Amino acid sequence: MFQIGRSTESPIDFVVTDTVPGSQSNTDTQSVQSTISRFACRIICERNPPFTARIYAAGFDSSKNIFLGEKAAKWKTLDGQMDGLTTNGVLVMHPRNGFTEDSKPGVWREISVCGNVFSLRETRSAQQRGKMVENESNELQDGSLIDLCGATLLWRTAEGLSKTPTVKHLEALRQEINAARPQCPVGFNTLAFPSMKRKDVVDEKQPWVYLNCGHVHGFHNWGNKEERDGKDRECPMCRSVGPYVPLWLGCEAGFYVDAGPPTHAFSPCGHVCSEKTTSYWSQIPLPHGTHTFHAACPFCAHQLSGEQGYIRLIFQGPLD
Repeated sequence: MFQIGRSTESPIDFVVTDTVPGSQSNTDTQSVQSTISRFACRIICERNPPFTARIYAAGFDSSKNIFLGEKAAKWKTLDGQMDGLTTNGVLVMHPRNGFTEDSKPGVWREISVCGNVFSLRETRSAQQRGKMVENESNELQDGSLIDLCGATLLWRTAEGLSKTPTVKHLEALRQEINAARPQCPVGFNTLAFPSMKRKDVVDEKQPWVYLNCGHVHGFHNWGNKEERDGKDRECPMCRSVGPYVPLWLGCEAGFYVDAGPPTHAFSPCGHVCSEKTTSYWSQIPLPHGTHTFHAACPFCAHQLSGEQGYIRLIFQGPLD
């Protein structure tokens, strides 16, 4: 049994802090008033094949009792057992068609203390539980998403991860795109994606993209627009006006649904990965706050913007 929660007490195996969009480290999350339960959930894995993993809301504290907050919904079941929900709920979504390039978003459900499956409450902390969904289970699948109201976890199986690209493969894709020597159409300088370890300092050779059209450039001061605090720029290639951001290769291999080349970027953050990966994550409605959902970049948690939430990159030079 593995326990997950905000508490740093010994019964918790994985301490989870709130996800702040764009943050690089845990220090950025310390000032946030957390909505994650101290004893959020527990996952029980079978030791023998097929190694089924099941998720249950809430966890056991140091006195070996299930810990639920005062405001948590609790009730007695027909067979006399107690069941309940954590204050802000443990939500699970199983993707349809597994975690592959054919994946499609599933339906978000809430899991109870006893592992029963319910439709969502009206808001995250409402006292009235949803309806029980009899024909669904709390068994985790490859690609299942677990939302703890403040952080969303992605469950990957060993078998599933064996089919995803490795960090070595992503590094090979980076070197391949750099070897093609893409050029900036304005400065005619060669562009190169920085190494995956340097993910917070913008390099002088770093590719930048105009998010409205997808034309890739090096950094330049051409076409600055005064509107909207100078954030919008006019693309020198096609004159479309929009945000202009640096591109970063998404380096968490577990988020990729295929091993395709890095041809698309999430908007507005500029994280680059394969077309099928951007397409999949742009369709996933991730819980946000107490009653809204929106798609977000899996690499940095920024809410996606624009018509699709991502854009195809158009490189100048040998890549075309």
